[in-house]
Amino acid sequence: MITAIPLIAAALAAAPSARPHAASIPNSTLAAVQDTLRGRVTDALGRPVAAAQVTVLELQRGTRTGRDGSFALGGLPAGAYTLRVTAPGFATETRVITGHEDIPNLTVALQERTFELETVAVTASRSPDLISSSPLPASTLGPERLRREHSVSLARSLATLPGVRALTTGEQVGKPVIRGLFGARVAVLADGLRLEDYSWSDEDAPSVDARLAERVEVIRGPASLLYGSDAVGGVVNVIPEALPDGSGRPFMRGGVETYFASGNLEGGLVARGEGATGSFGWRATVIGRMGQDVHTPDGEIPNTGFGAVNGEAAVGMSRGWGTLALRYQRYGGEFKLLEADGPVTIDAAAASRRGAISAAEEEEEEGGPERKLSDDRLQLSGNFPLPGVRIETRAQLQRHVLQEVADEPVVPVAAGVAAQAEGNESVQFDLLLNTFTADVLAHLAPGGYGQATLGVSGLAQRNDSRGPELLVPDASIASGGAFAVWQNDFGPLRLMAGARVDHRWLTANDVPALGLPSDDERSWTAASWNAGAVLGVARGLALTAGVGRSWRAPTLFELYANGPRIGEARFDVGDSTLTQEQGLEIDGGVRWTGATARMEVSVFRNAIDDFIVTAPTDVFIGGLRVFRTTQTDALLRGVEAQAEVRVLRPLTLRGVFDYVRGTERGTGEDLALIPPARGRAEAEYRPGSLFGLGSGYLSAGVEMVAKQTHAAEDELAPAGYALLDVGGGFERRFGPRSFRVDLQVRNALDTAYRSFLNRYKEFALDPGRSIVLRIATGI
Repeated sequence: MITAIPLIAAALAAAPSARPHAASIPNSTLAAVQDTLRGRVTDALGRPVAAAQVTVLELQRGTRTGRDGSFALGGLPAGAYTLRVTAPGFATETRVITGHEDIPNLTVALQERTFELETVAVTASRSPDLISSSPLPASTLGPERLRREHSVSLARSLATLPGVRALTTGEQVGKPVIRGLFGARVAVLADGLRLEDYSWSDEDAPSVDARLAERVEVIRGPASLLYGSDAVGGVVNVIPEALPDGSGRPFMRGGVETYFASGNLEGGLVARGEGATGSFGWRATVIGRMGQDVHTPDGEIPNTGFGAVNGEAAVGMSRGWGTLALRYQRYGGEFKLLEADGPVTIDAAAASRRGAISAAEEEEEEGGPERKLSDDRLQLSGNFPLPGVRIETRAQLQRHVLQEVADEPVVPVAAGVAAQAEGNESVQFDLLLNTFTADVLAHLAPGGYGQATLGVSGLAQRNDSRGPELLVPDASIASGGAFAVWQNDFGPLRLMAGARVDHRWLTANDVPALGLPSDDERSWTAASWNAGAVLGVARGLALTAGVGRSWRAPTLFELYANGPRIGEARFDVGDSTLTQEQGLEIDGGVRWTGATARMEVSVFRNAIDDFIVTAPTDVFIGGLRVFRTTQTDALLRGVEAQAEVRVLRPLTLRGVFDYVRGTERGTGEDLALIPPARGRAEAEYRPGSLFGLGSGYLSAGVEMVAKQTHAAEDELAPAGYALLDVGGGFERRFGPRSFRVDLQVRNALDTAYRSFLNRYKEFALDPGRSIVLRIATGI
């Protein structure tokens, strides 16, 4: 696939001009030029907006405005595209540019930002579309909100969205939880391509740094139609900023960003450079982070620090035949883990001032297990307009290494041989995962009847288990899928429908120590589909309804695990007879958007057959509690609501509420790790100038989380709590360069609490007050 793409590009270079379809966005339409699109970005008063990001979404090409607000995008193929313009403090503007007329003075006037969430997403339909008209529930977090977040964890950055929470381990590990589902049931994408790693383990998170994202899009609900296995609960797509365009004039620029967080003495540095000349653009980013032990109102938690070095390098070119981009990303570091002696039952009201922390912590012993992670990805993507169709291709090579290291040798239980110590450390397990994935999509408008996307995808994967602890066997996985999705408008009614077929093969090598005396071969064939509708019933008011069938193949860990995980104080036992999960979700909602306010309420019901559960037992091996994997039928029901309103010109109020209940069908027993009800209220004040320092904001938010009254058997349910966050910041421009300062105070009242979704809740409090200062220039 990779070697074929340049040949396709060469062939397209000699082809006549193409005209692909545009997303159906009900904004004013403008004309696009056949070669160079020029324009100017201003504010509502006509003043130029410098450094605004201008992106052609279908081609993933972008540029920034100059000091006078002007921009130019050259070599644009004739056709129809979605133009997206963003700038700090302003609402995102989207336009459909179409036709073959030359308009040398296109002007885009940005309005003062009223709403926090972005208006356009590509993940929910595989092509740009308004979120307000998407049948699939979707949310997008844009660059300004992402920039304020300091955490290495992607999930923490998304936890303010409705229906999205974070399952955390310390400050460094966070797994996105969507409508009560997480891990292998949430597909995480990097620029539209699946991330294949070991995030199905409780102590591992998606291998992507949120600071590399220009925006993150989330589908809440089943999306196997578009992304295959593992999209039972939803999809998180991390989208980088488009590569710069040098049509106006060659340039090179850079910037740095630094931050400090007092809660765990965390510091970080981001350095970025980018440039373009003619049809070529490039960007390089390096991110370094280091954090010490987590601080709580009752003291610090030992062995919870981390260090991480992440980054990317990308280069691309744009010609009349389309665009090509080559991107390398790396995510890696060392993450320390609190070594628990075992589960502890506590009474929150009677807990000691030390928070019932484990005996090892009481003695202030340092050391313990840590995870060493290395993830390298090489992506090649292209967009090629042809007469009546746009071809989109993506391919990725990913190498993922995960090790657990103990500070002293441990005799492996499953392997039955002594671990080999290296100095004062010993590697407990060492896993290597090599994956190749590829997608080819065709976007077209069939006979003028709406829009359609046809796609095929493939995956080839090799898992190698190294080290003394063989948690899972060596295995090879291959899969392929084909899908079609169509949507069309019939007056005020938008309909969407699609279907997909996947086939997946697995070959696991024999490992007698894991109870696998011979090679095991198996395969799954699954069909998935979605149908949805959005009906506009009045000005700004719409009703939504959808139904989707999804599926998930069991992971290697769920099938074959038979060994200890010291860092999690457990011994896992899989089940090689597991079958695939299949879910059927029905949802409906109401959306309303006005000039200064908007709201959305949605309800859902997700019935999952053969739901895979890994639960604790009363059996111990080598002093570790056995966790056994079984299957049952599950039912998840819930409600999500969000609202934003501008009560005064500079003041905006926001609110979010979500609740989900998960039970076993038939028995009615509660499922584990289902988040409790949550509400969040936030106020943001944006004056024209903040204390004379520049364009800025002040914010305050209260998050209220109830006690989980439907916890699973033997699952600790801490008391409810309320947290106060405050913050502020400003941006000031000095010619072509910007200077930004953000100051956030998390848990401002230093509230002592335990989150139901914190893996350390049985041993320690959650983090206390943390002051986060971020300073950036030129980025």
